[in-house]
Amino acid sequence: MKDLLQEAPVVPVVVIDDAAKAVPIANALVAGGLSVIEVTMRTAAAADAIAAISAEVPNAHIGAGTVLSGEQAGAIVAAGARFIVSPGLHDGVVSVANELSVPIIPGVATATEVQNAWNLGLRTLKFFPAGQAGGIEMIKALASVFRDVVFMPTGGVSPKNLRAYLELPAVAACGGSWLTPADAIEKGDYDRITELAAEAVAIAKEVRG
Repeated sequence: MKDLLQEAPVVPVVVIDDAAKAVPIANALVAGGLSVIEVTMRTAAAADAIAAISAEVPNAHIGAGTVLSGEQAGAIVAAGARFIVSPGLHDGVVSVANELSVPIIPGVATATEVQNAWNLGLRTLKFFPAGQAGGIEMIKALASVFRDVVFMPTGGVSPKNLRAYLELPAVAACGGSWLTPADAIEKGDYDRITELAAEAVAIAKEVRG
């Protein structure tokens, strides 16, 4: 998963209320250069959305976000999710992911949580909520101790600070919801989503080549 994130250093965090829009959204993101997509489990349509993308957008590497329990993790992998992202660190979710051989990126915000994740064998972690938890300076501090861990900061990441996050060696990728604005999804303005994805890709290429 670490290698995949470094190749696709911006991960759209997508909230989908209507599963019928899932495939057009995914196609728009892939067209803009972002193929690793996280659909959050915050809506009733999320599982159907993931299943549709998994079946119909072969160039997308689709995952599930906001996975809160082991039961939910098992169900969403059955629907087609190829990786799992959680807002926090929960042994049950990690256990199910390991049993199913599916990569998991749990959320952490403190040194204690990073240490717990490290001792579970996890080396790619979501730093969440990045803006409120100390942002760039906190990642630097954590990385100085946990030198084999890489982070995916999410929460408060935007085009204004994306470059600064991606310049950190300990950041594998950044997660962001700005790439799929709710109003663009509602209006079916998929060209706008493609443009936002392409802008993020351009920033990433400037930083990492």
